[in-house]
Amino acid sequence: MRLLLIHGVFFLQCLRFSQQQFPRLCATTEALLSKECCPVWEGDGSACGASSGRGFCRDVEVSDLPNGLNYPFSGLDDRERWPLVFYNRTCQCASNYMGFNCGECQFGLFGAICEERRESVRRNVFHLSAAERRKLISYLNLAKHTVSQDYVIATGTYREMNNGSTPLFSDVSTYDVFVWMHYYVSRNALLGGPGNVWTDVDFAHWAPAFLPWHRVYLLHWEREIRKLTGDFEFSIPYWDWRDAQGCDICTEDLMGAQSLRDPNLISPASVFSSWRVMCSRAEDYSVRGVLCDGNDEGPLLRNPGNHDHNLVARLPTAAEVEFTVSLRDYDTGAMDRSANFSFRNTLEGFGNPQTGLGNSRVMGMHASLHIFMNGSMSSVQGSANDPIFLLHHAYVDSIYEQWLRRHAPEQTHYPEFNAPIGHNRQYHMVPFIPLHRNIEYFTSSKELGYQYSYMLNSDQRISEVLSPYLELMMEAWPWLLGALVLGALVTMTVAAVAATMTRMCWGAWPWQLGEKSSAFHLPEREPLIISSDSDTPNYHTV
Repeated sequence: MRLLLIHGVFFLQCLRFSQQQFPRLCATTEALLSKECCPVWEGDGSACGASSGRGFCRDVEVSDLPNGLNYPFSGLDDRERWPLVFYNRTCQCASNYMGFNCGECQFGLFGAICEERRESVRRNVFHLSAAERRKLISYLNLAKHTVSQDYVIATGTYREMNNGSTPLFSDVSTYDVFVWMHYYVSRNALLGGPGNVWTDVDFAHWAPAFLPWHRVYLLHWEREIRKLTGDFEFSIPYWDWRDAQGCDICTEDLMGAQSLRDPNLISPASVFSSWRVMCSRAEDYSVRGVLCDGNDEGPLLRNPGNHDHNLVARLPTAAEVEFTVSLRDYDTGAMDRSANFSFRNTLEGFGNPQTGLGNSRVMGMHASLHIFMNGSMSSVQGSANDPIFLLHHAYVDSIYEQWLRRHAPEQTHYPEFNAPIGHNRQYHMVPFIPLHRNIEYFTSSKELGYQYSYMLNSDQRISEVLSPYLELMMEAWPWLLGALVLGALVTMTVAAVAATMTRMCWGAWPWQLGEKSSAFHLPEREPLIISSDSDTPNYHTV
């Protein structure tokens, strides 16, 4: 544990194990050659916490059910049948435990033995107080500038690693681990040699796993921030972009305004103006036939609204969100970008948000925001470089939650086979370790320990809206108290002067004047009088 000062805020940084791939302890020649990723849990000194019954090192089981026709290869891409190319034995955790060494709790559970259930609330970013906004930005910046203690990124394929004998990994920050993950899951398949790639493949987009995958991604990111800062009350806020006329979160106190000198950059008044991006040059990697190496690729870019208006005419409307949620089928047909009347495809942005027809020439919903941002966020592989990505996807996840609650689908509603590779029901999500299956996150957020503020009951919503104002009042209380005391002193002084003048003019104090008329005497109002003839209240003035 160490004390850090970031963006004017002190943090106790807790260096603990986290959740994504590649665990540093498994990025060794020994682990790769043995194909075993079963690290020791520090709590009891045994692999996977086996001595405490937290989990066991076991063979990975993958589904052999057929995939769709979009990817006609086998044995060429490291992500096929994840994670077997790298590891065929991993920790499989018992009951309430999770983590690559079973050292963590399942989402929504806390405590030494993971039996305490807590529910967090993701709030509208505009309902955050000024202090909460500063904290959000500080947390993001801390993650961006803290090297991950637990994870490294792969900078070469398994073949380039000589089948594990020459590990190719690199250190990056906690934030950039997630940038890399989003790149890696959506990158083109490398078929061998420069320019030899397959583009019609994505293990987290364009098909059924789009929503479950991003749900897990946000949960892990949220957990990482909690560990890094020691703030276990932290939740990702969401940006409700319905009917927005522009990027209303692109302000100095939130995600950064536009630079006056260069419209493609962020204002130097924002901490995000100093952020550097990585894994953003997809075309270059394809031409060279290589993976992203995690190197600096320039500043964060964003020029909202100056995009191709033939692709996106405007941001999504409330009516389009409602139409999308009303679609009954989660996915249809080939379960890809051509799917008609598919909730997933329409929400992802490839189904028309007014007709539900797939292969729309105009991008809608989720995809429209990425294009509208016109910068780092507009490339699928590099989009997570922009922190707006997190707020945007939190709202997309909330729409997914709306659909789950309205339609209450059975798990059999999620496709079991013939979905594009990576998207079948039992497929392990790339590139997560610990392993997650797609179907495990086709469930309400309440089962995972969180909710969205606008889905709470009315009392909870009122509390959520009022909380920043109450916090502001608490911050201002010393000044308010001083003002009240000063006001009372002024009132008492005025009253004393008035009484003295009355004494001088009338020869008596005000309370001695009896029935005499007074300039200070005003008629009284009785707001409620009960008539003698009836018990019915009558409102009138006496």
